[in-house]
Amino acid sequence: MKVAVIGATGFVGSSIVNELVDRNITVTGIARKGKTPHQSILSYSAVDVNNVEELANLLKGHDVVISAFSPAAASANLQEDFMKGAHAIQEAVRRSGVQRFIIIGGGGSLLTEDGKQVLDTLPQDLPFIPKSKATSAYFEVIKKEKELDWAYFSPALQMNPNVTIGRTGKYRLGTDYPIVDEKGRNILSVEDVAVVIADEIENPKHHRVRFTAGY
Repeated sequence: MKVAVIGATGFVGSSIVNELVDRNITVTGIARKGKTPHQSILSYSAVDVNNVEELANLLKGHDVVISAFSPAAASANLQEDFMKGAHAIQEAVRRSGVQRFIIIGGGGSLLTEDGKQVLDTLPQDLPFIPKSKATSAYFEVIKKEKELDWAYFSPALQMNPNVTIGRTGKYRLGTDYPIVDEKGRNILSVEDVAVVIADEIENPKHHRVRFTAGY
């Protein structure tokens, strides 16, 4: 199996790359800047995701494309840059001929018990809100995709560098609502996000739907 990971050097993307390589899956890591691979089954390519033709050519021949794309954190137009890049990636996957497309989105579009987006219940001045709005908006876009075999993953709301649980290999799956543990937390380590995605690649369960995971 050969998997392309877009955003391969980022927080989530790099964990996914590590998990896939540990499972002896051949990986092409795609990022704004290239990187020297450390394993024979891992290669990196520096590509601007907005160059649809170049990206599509690179994706050809892969079995799965994973997008963990995120604009530069310092971007002054983060929402606009995210949507532009996400649309370009989606079009590149279409042109590449690869059918299976997994998007790492955001948890803000998960729903509360009364059907509201979690995003809409949070203070709007929090630093992650612009990215959350962008990923939520893109979820509405990808839901209309009829050509690709896509799946949109919404991470737990507590999935960030401060979660130091590490890789447990254990998780529970859900769809539109946060998975809450015995302490009332919607939490998952980035390493276990990678486990979820790798498991989905090896044993696909979600087709043209959103899914989520938590402990």
